[in-house]
Amino acid sequence: MERLLADVPDFPAEGVVFKDVTPLLADPEAFALVVDALADAGRDADGRVVVDRVVGMEARGFLFGTPVAQRLGVGFAPVRKAGKLPRAVHEVDYALEYGTATLALHEDAVRPGERVLVLDDVLATGGTAAATRTLVERCGGVVAGYAFLLELTFLPGRAQLGEADVLVLSEV
Repeated sequence: MERLLADVPDFPAEGVVFKDVTPLLADPEAFALVVDALADAGRDADGRVVVDRVVGMEARGFLFGTPVAQRLGVGFAPVRKAGKLPRAVHEVDYALEYGTATLALHEDAVRPGERVLVLDDVLATGGTAAATRTLVERCGGVVAGYAFLLELTFLPGRAQLGEADVLVLSEV
């Protein structure tokens, strides 16, 4: 899989090495394999679906989250930057590895008691995933697990995720 990720130095800020997933998206066989592998985070050991919803973060979490939700037969909910969702939202401020931002989730995107799989492409500092967990909990949902294409193990992201299961397909 690493051959299908491109490193882009100093993007979006100096000192950051951006992991570009567009070569992976361009390879339909590899993309299908990745989607299937990420969907495993929403199943138990017997293959039964154990989540009610997939929540993906803007924007690359949308690219992987929607087909994962489809594979699992559950709904998808997008977490967006502030001001991008058209109805009533929950919002949370959080820190990135290169700044701060605000995330939003429709208030009715996750029903009370729903078990949620939080999905994104890269686990770095864990700020985005932790902020998404806060949004899911404000809706009344429970984060049952996390799934990531790639984990930057030299950053403390996993420590931000709490007790839920974490699936990572590749580590750097």
